[in-house]
Amino acid sequence: MRKIKSLQLVVLIIISGLVGYYFGINHVKISWKNYKPSASVVNREAPPSLNVDFSTFWNVWGKLETNYYDKTKLDPQKMLNGAIEGLASSLGDPYTMYLPLQQNTNFKDGLAGQFSGIGAELGTKDKQIIVIAPLEGSPALKAGIKPGDVILKVDGETTNNWALPFAVSKIRGPKGTSVTLSILHKDSEKPQDVKIVRDTITVKSVVGWVKNAKDIEGINIEDRKLGKIAYVRLSQFGDSTNNDWVNIIGKFDLQMQTDKEIKGLIIDLRNNPGGYLSDAVFISSEFLAQGTPVVLEENAGGVRTAQSVRRKGIMYKIPIVVLINKGSASASEIVSGALRDNHRAILVGETSFGKGTIQAANDLGNGAGLHVTVAKWLTPNGTWVNGKGLKPDIEVAMDEKDQSHDLQLEKAVLELLK
Repeated sequence: MRKIKSLQLVVLIIISGLVGYYFGINHVKISWKNYKPSASVVNREAPPSLNVDFSTFWNVWGKLETNYYDKTKLDPQKMLNGAIEGLASSLGDPYTMYLPLQQNTNFKDGLAGQFSGIGAELGTKDKQIIVIAPLEGSPALKAGIKPGDVILKVDGETTNNWALPFAVSKIRGPKGTSVTLSILHKDSEKPQDVKIVRDTITVKSVVGWVKNAKDIEGINIEDRKLGKIAYVRLSQFGDSTNNDWVNIIGKFDLQMQTDKEIKGLIIDLRNNPGGYLSDAVFISSEFLAQGTPVVLEENAGGVRTAQSVRRKGIMYKIPIVVLINKGSASASEIVSGALRDNHRAILVGETSFGKGTIQAANDLGNGAGLHVTVAKWLTPNGTWVNGKGLKPDIEVAMDEKDQSHDLQLEKAVLELLK
């Protein structure tokens, strides 16, 4: 009896193996059946100035086409995009990157001020995907995402070795859909899963107001501190920033001509991830005399060229305090450095992000784009912020337990009321 049962067990194992083998073979056959040969290769020749042997590249391509078991995975365009992305990333510079069609579209939409996603500016640091800053009023901010957070996983997929554009494409998505991020907060040892529902993100790059100091929300000051404060917040340096800026500053100027109670201007660059270099020069020019250096560019040969004020501003004399934090990057740091080095403002808050390079954006003609780091930038005094950021003149940390009390804004107001 035991022999019969043993024999039955062996037969079942053999049948199971054959069934698995059959379906495995059948899947491969289906894959081959659905496989479409690669499109013909055009423009295969290298430029005359390039002396590189591409035989290994084509050898690998051919072996993948011939030997890879699942032919449905062999998409020539994806393979080409992957090769180009690898070419750009081989430089080890997180800001030099190839952007396929969708990723390039996402990038442009962000600078235009409207896209669908969670509303967080991402970057890379120490080969990790990190949050530079959540945008004001965004799903990310409402979900508790903070500057400096490390994104370990997206919908359960580890972000190890992810390129920045790929991470952005994974996190963005249609309005109403959700994404789960595994987040490691700063000064925390245990990751936290955060589910965020995507929404249409509309970024108004410039907002501002003039208020009595005692009426400003989020701060506590003594009633004897009388006076009004002008406040302007820049969330990014994008397509509409300059026009929005001119409109608000023009209104401020009219008020200041008649209202002598306005003690000064606060420029809030906290959590501003940057944008166009030209916008940074434009904004800085509002406060500096024509010909004053705003930023220094240093090319590959070490030659430094100054970009200076080229337009007439209207705010040459008003006292200024600039607010920065670890989410202030790139163009934000250019404005902050220009105003401080030229003795037009003091910086209050926390040390900024530290992005000290300039990228040129190239459209490749097929919807794709290539961003290439073409130079360093330095403050007018020659400070390169890359990797270390700008240290504020007055360091003020936010109260993590009471976010409603804006200690940094409070300090800025008190400085202007002195």
